[in-house]
Amino acid sequence: MGVTLLGNTATRYPDQYAPEVLETFVNKHPGREYLVSFLCPEFTSLCPKTGQPDFAKILINYIPRERMVESKSLKLYLFSFRNHGDFHEDCVNIILNDLWELMDPRYIEVKGIFTPRGGIAIHPFANRGDAEHQKMVEERLMAAFPDGF
Repeated sequence: MGVTLLGNTATRYPDQYAPEVLETFVNKHPGREYLVSFLCPEFTSLCPKTGQPDFAKILINYIPRERMVESKSLKLYLFSFRNHGDFHEDCVNIILNDLWELMDPRYIEVKGIFTPRGGIAIHPFANRGDAEHQKMVEERLMAAFPDGF
């Protein structure tokens, strides 16, 4: 895959869920384990039952292998959820699955910090790792459990 969106002044913002906009580039340090973090503070999606907007911060952390996600394509991808109707938990898992398939990272986690609606805050967390990172998968999942908010 090549990077075509970065620097492109004719960017089109998808108005429907669009995993096809995701692009990758080659990791220049594949022999080193390091963390890449993204924070999208303006994520929006729609409740699949009421059609009302849901707002969240989406946090993505991953340890790359050979390919890395290009940030502008990730931004466009996350913005494509704006008119997408899915529950909070589904959005987080869809993002995780799409990025896993795109990059084949060593480890990835996605957390959604959704703005409370109806008096309830929902913070779904999903993660996945390769065979060498299964201990990390378990440890990070257990660490994600809140101690009372």
